[in-house]
Amino acid sequence: MRRSLALLALLIVGACTAPAPVERTQPANAATATFAAGCFWCVEEAFEKVPGVAYAESGYTGGRTEDPTYDAVTAGNTGHYEAVRVTYDPARVTYAQLLDVYWMNVDPFDPAGQFCDKGESYRGAAFPSTPEESQAAETSKQAVARQFGRAVAVEILPAAIFYEAETYHQDYYLKNPQAYRFYKWRCGRAQRLEQLWG
Repeated sequence: MRRSLALLALLIVGACTAPAPVERTQPANAATATFAAGCFWCVEEAFEKVPGVAYAESGYTGGRTEDPTYDAVTAGNTGHYEAVRVTYDPARVTYAQLLDVYWMNVDPFDPAGQFCDKGESYRGAAFPSTPEESQAAETSKQAVARQFGRAVAVEILPAAIFYEAETYHQDYYLKNPQAYRFYKWRCGRAQRLEQLWG
């Protein structure tokens, strides 16, 4: 499903001229956090709107192979998740606050993927890199389970090597806004998040 929607989105864009590269400024005391919530285009957009976040990069993590490609990952051959690596200023936004943003942008109860995107690469997961982050992630997961009164399918996994996705995936929502909005609407992401979180 995702491949056909993504292909359609790319076709809509056609042969338009390439936009200017997006500026990325790294804070002096930068930290990173990695999250998977289905389509990395959408997750990247959600985090880049958060004050204190410098930028988010689309990529792949948690798999078995080195240097995975989009085609290999989405075919289910690598074990990787589509994920974003969020670079942020911990003096302005905390890891716990990023977890709050994460939960508001994921369907916590779907073990098969996210929204219209199904398969192992589209599962939800947080990848904390310290014991403190692991504890914060587990605590937030338990809070979501209590709030809804049901088990949460999103996994909390140890941080793994993050491989940056191909250039055309980076800042897709900024470079291809019409195609991106069409994909996001057709996939039902906004509708399901509204149903879950209001």
